[in-house]
Order: sequence, then structure tokens, then C-alpha cells
Amino acid sequence: MQLFYNPSLDHSATQFVLSPEESKHIVRVLRKKEGDILHITNGKGYTFEAEIMTADQKKCKARIISTKKSIPKRYSVHLAVAPTKMNDRYEWFLEKATEIGVDEITPIICDNSERKTLKLERMERVLQSAMKQSLQTVLPKLNAVTPFKTFIEGTHTGLKFIGHCDNGEKMELKRRVIADRDITILIGPEGDFSKEEIDLARQKGFVPISLGNTRLRTETAAIVACATVAIINS
Repeated sequence: MQLFYNPSLDHSATQFVLSPEESKHIVRVLRKKEGDILHITNGKGYTFEAEIMTADQKKCKARIISTKKSIPKRYSVHLAVAPTKMNDRYEWFLEKATEIGVDEITPIICDNSERKTLKLERMERVLQSAMKQSLQTVLPKLNAVTPFKTFIEGTHTGLKFIGHCDNGEKMELKRRVIADRDITILIGPEGDFSKEEIDLARQKGFVPISLGNTRLRTETAAIVACATVAIINS
């Protein structure tokens, strides 16, 4: 099955027109025609089965045949991850985390961050593509780039962890995760969190955790953290 994306759809829709980009892909690339069946998600937990009415590569029109709502997850995963030096590494993280099942992502700017800006529109497209490829129906929420201290001062429910390479007592994440609990995990930049940031996070209730015995790149650490939570909840 191939999944398409239309964020404007809701459960009451009967007909709709796909975006020019999706229309071109459906009609010109996939060579779909009138009467063919499509599967579309709105990124909010709904899947729609639709029949093509007008196979126009600029405005493909379809009518809804059936609607299905996915079963909500019992927990959510929020990853606050510092931007990597190279954009493609962060995009790789976004893609893989979406496939695994992340719910929310916040790029955080830390004391040792080398990159402080991101092309969020491009990142959104990466998330959408990964959602469709992995046949998921909920698009992860991508927040604006946020200073570390601003993020820490916010409200975060559930379990709260910070992964860092500094010395000190830490327990492996897999021994800290509790199934069916919301979780927020902080992952720092290539130069790691500063001591001041680690201390502040602990003051705000973030528990230091280890992701293994080797030093991981930022994007790798984020994927390991996301996968660990998914495995515990499987």
C-alpha cells in the first residue's frame, strides 16, 4: 500500500483535491487514473480510502469511500535534540525517529551548539515523507528552534531524562523507562551539554541517563533513545 498526505482532510470529508505535488506524483509518475483507489492520511490519526474522480496532474480530485481512525498510543515521546553541524545528519535523525514512532521534536540551542538555525520547512517535508513511507497516520510535531534554558523552564509531563557524556552517576535508559508513560529526553550537541546545563536540567527534574558504553554522535544518540523507548513499550 502507498500512503499519501492531505492535512486538510477531516472525518466529515466526502470529496477533496490533492496538492499539485501529490497530484503530479499520482497521475504522472504512478499513472493512476479515474476509478483507481488511493489511501490518504491527514497526519492526525485518520486514514481515508478514496476513489479518483478526476485524474488531473495539477488538481487530482477524489471521493471518500471509507474512513478509519488509528488507535492512539498509550504514551508519547518528546525528543529535544541539538542541531547537528551538518543538516543532513539532523534530517536523517528526523526520518528514522519518525519511522520508529517519535511524537514531538524540539531542536534546542545549547552552550556548545555550532549550528543555531534550521530550515524548518525542509524538515517538515522530511517528516511527512517518513510518515508516508512507514505507513503511519500521525505526523510528529516539529517545534521551533528553542534555547536550552527556555525549554528547561517549560512544562514537561511524565518521565524526564538527559543523556550526556559527563562523569557522574547515570543509569542506562532501558532501566529507567516505564511502559505507557510519557517521556521527554534531552540530547546535546557534538560538544555535549555544558556542566551548567546538566546541573540546571537536574534541578528541573531531568534524570541523567546513559545510552551505552560508547560515545555516540548526536543523531545516533537520539535514535538509540527513541528506539529504546519503543522497544520497552512494544
